[in-house]
Amino acid sequence: MPRKKKETQEIKKETKKKRSKKTSEKHIFPEVNIGTIGHIAHGKTTLVYQLTGKKTQEHSEEIKRGLTIRLGYADFIIRKCKKCKRYTVKKKCEYCKGETEVVRGVSFVDAPGHETLMATMLTGAATMDGAILVIAANEPCPQPQTKEHLLALEISGVKNIIIVQNKIDLVSQERAKESYNEIKQFVKGTIAENAPIIPISAQYGANIDVLLETIEKVIPTPKRDLKAEPIFLIARSFDVNKPGTNVLKMHGGVVGGILKQGKLKVGDKIEILPGRKIEKENKTIWEPIFSKIDSLNVGGVSTKELVPGGSSGIGTELDPSVTKSDSLVGQVVGLKDKMPPVWYKLKLKVNLLHRVVGSKEELEIHPLRTNEPLMINAWTARSVGIITSAHKDIIELNLKLPICISKDERIVISRRIGQKWRLVGYGVII
Repeated sequence: MPRKKKETQEIKKETKKKRSKKTSEKHIFPEVNIGTIGHIAHGKTTLVYQLTGKKTQEHSEEIKRGLTIRLGYADFIIRKCKKCKRYTVKKKCEYCKGETEVVRGVSFVDAPGHETLMATMLTGAATMDGAILVIAANEPCPQPQTKEHLLALEISGVKNIIIVQNKIDLVSQERAKESYNEIKQFVKGTIAENAPIIPISAQYGANIDVLLETIEKVIPTPKRDLKAEPIFLIARSFDVNKPGTNVLKMHGGVVGGILKQGKLKVGDKIEILPGRKIEKENKTIWEPIFSKIDSLNVGGVSTKELVPGGSSGIGTELDPSVTKSDSLVGQVVGLKDKMPPVWYKLKLKVNLLHRVVGSKEELEIHPLRTNEPLMINAWTARSVGIITSAHKDIIELNLKLPICISKDERIVISRRIGQKWRLVGYGVII
């Protein structure tokens, strides 16, 4: 009997250890945001699924059409085998069956590749610390959005880039080499000229270990300023309550995005800018939204304190109607009276490209003109402005929707060409 009791205690002790280990691994939060970008149907979402086990096409229209429409998010953990030293996302090494150890947590931002969703891709670029440019080997390179997405990275200031040559399972060895040479020629003279090119099959998981090792070498965790005033960029906002939920059991509105700098804690009183649009005395004004942080969530795990690294969610005490259907996308969360300025007008020093990219015909970019409408992307915000003054490389804009952004950040500029907004350059507030 005593022996059985001792054995039972040992089993309980071992079970407790296993549970403790499992819990600790669940709490490995992402340290870095990596974007997956590229032309439509080149395998971005398949790659994310291969690494994370999550399909980022979650909305009904995305599932119906089989393409990414909104920004998708998924977290995973990079691991390294203690025995053979190869990288994996599995707890047991699939190559030698050895035990693996955690290297770091990563958060993916899966951006849409369709040309009509370029503005959404630019919203995602504002949250990326590095990017994986996915190029399919079974199509000529570059495709229109391959060009436009790479240019968007350059304009947005994303420098740490890996090129994935996907779908090598669909082509011959000769075509794979030809595709590689096309990619090298395409990136020559660009920000990605020296970026590593990793051939993979996202569908079958071929060469994923090499890709993970390259991520570790090329996309480091940035140094974060934890002492700065917190700036949280909203990329999603929603109502998490199911229809018919009892009023007394309802949760407040939730916003999702990334913390750019500083720290946020449960209980913090927050301000959201530009805020709420209201009509007052026949005038349209914007009032700040004030609330309190009710909960913080990273990768499905609750936490009491939020630091930069990975995508996260903030539960607030706001009425869910304020946050539903992405109504607060583009706004900024911070502490009261410690926020970046709100801009209704902009004076920009502009840097224009030489040619329009993203379409089959690369047209020359002409100087910006007075009364011309422009679409701007500022952090995760999107607005349209009318040029009131244009003189050489200095323009002034009246914005239809105000934006909240620090003065030293880049403003990405698109102009209307034909029926579409095309990326033409960027500006800096002066």
